[in-house]
Amino acid sequence: MDEQGGITVRRALELPGLRAGLPEVVAGADRLHRTVRWVHAGEVPNIASLLKGGELLLTTGLGLGTRPAEQRAFVRRLADRGIAALVVELGHRFARLPAAIVDTARTAGLPLVQLHREVPFVSVTEEVHTEIVNGHYALLRQAEEVHRQCTRALLDGGGVPQVLRILAEFAGNPVFLETPDGQLLYAVDAVPGTACADPLQVWEGLRGQRAAREAPPAGAVVVDVPGGGPGTGAVRARLVLLPVSGAPLPVHRMAAERAAGILAVVLMQARQEEELAARGRGDFLTDLAEGRIAADDAPAQARVLGFRPVGGPLLPAVMRLAPELAPSGNWALLARAVLEELASVGVPVLLGVRPVEGRVPLLVGLRAESERAAVADRVAAALRAGVERAGLDRAGGHPPVVVVGVAGGWAAASAGLRHAAETAAAAHGLPDRPWHDARRLDTDLLLWRLHQHDEAALAAFVDRAIGPLRDHDATSRPPLLPTLETYLAHAGRKAETARELHLNRQTLYNRLSRIADLLGTDLDDPQTVLALSLALRARRHVQPPL
Repeated sequence: MDEQGGITVRRALELPGLRAGLPEVVAGADRLHRTVRWVHAGEVPNIASLLKGGELLLTTGLGLGTRPAEQRAFVRRLADRGIAALVVELGHRFARLPAAIVDTARTAGLPLVQLHREVPFVSVTEEVHTEIVNGHYALLRQAEEVHRQCTRALLDGGGVPQVLRILAEFAGNPVFLETPDGQLLYAVDAVPGTACADPLQVWEGLRGQRAAREAPPAGAVVVDVPGGGPGTGAVRARLVLLPVSGAPLPVHRMAAERAAGILAVVLMQARQEEELAARGRGDFLTDLAEGRIAADDAPAQARVLGFRPVGGPLLPAVMRLAPELAPSGNWALLARAVLEELASVGVPVLLGVRPVEGRVPLLVGLRAESERAAVADRVAAALRAGVERAGLDRAGGHPPVVVVGVAGGWAAASAGLRHAAETAAAAHGLPDRPWHDARRLDTDLLLWRLHQHDEAALAAFVDRAIGPLRDHDATSRPPLLPTLETYLAHAGRKAETARELHLNRQTLYNRLSRIADLLGTDLDDPQTVLALSLALRARRHVQPPL
């Protein structure tokens, strides 16, 4: 079977019908990979005018003419028409093919085959047509399998990105979903993680071509995703499959058309395009954070996504929602609300969403490093206002955590986003603040990483350091852990500790003495103070909480 659903000339010659005629290829042996679209038999001189191209023409030679000029013209007309091959049965008209026919076919690059035995043309036609129909049926089955995989992905909780990824992997080329006016919604590479061209770079090149001629490149597959209900003719989006790794085949168009039908259903849900675009930006920011995008390539790709900073440093930030919201949050509404709130901040912002991780990464363009704190205040306020508008502000009593990283160039933005994302995960459970400075939470991040790596070891450390106080507070009053925490927060300054706890000095001294006795340690020892400080910060990571 040919990749386009037909069969090649070589395959046709291998079938029993033509093989019985002892076929001999006398010209165009290097063109036997041509696709046979159909089979036609005829004996009239003007038969070329009856053909469309791609046919395997069977003849006994009666229409070829008797003079060399007629024979050459006959062969040239067939070659110009684009037939797949000419098969001549010897015996009725020719004992062997004339040189004029063979030479012309060779010059024109037309496969020419002579049959040394008589064969029933009707049997050859039936045989080849059966192969062609079976080939098309096989392609339909491939396209239906892609449709089945896409449907299953949606039923299993996937979305548009999963559908596009299945199509891209099947076609072996990048796939893009764009708005009807040509704005990018989502881009998927054929094989993520390979050395292929980044899909956003490919899109940037495509956009440049379209600016010049308002048309996709030759060989691209463009399929409309309908919207607005049956029969309206409205287009909700467009699916674009580009010929980067190779020319798309008819089966890829069939699969794209079936995928477009699925996408139409998904996109009928309110604001799905907005969420999809936000996910695309989130994918870019995550790839940048994880080093899959080089710093030199990042600015051009960010421009594709609409981010045009003013030339100053870039400020990375991450908002993380409560863990219970990650799978079920209204991300479309959240993306729109946050973007609308950020529009009032007055600085360039690239914001994306990562629903699986419950994370909202963003890059902010500053004019100068001195703006960091003021802009962080405005961005954090906009993020929290957007979360409140989306109705996700305090599910389960857990407010969102906003972490702001270190400002710098594109190379620093990669590490800054990664650091902020990890720190946002480590910051859950800390006292609520408008935003956390990632630079001040390195100790908490270190403890969180230890918890991720060896939870039992961290729990054992916490238990050794402050376990006796935990046991005391479970059964006795007043609790002593808050006293120790406040004392360490004030670096052992007893007067300040007493004022914050509203205690007289003697009461505080008695409590500190009781703490030292329970722990069997000296609260003035620097190593002890360090261990207790770490244990108090680590206890929120230990399950169950102490």
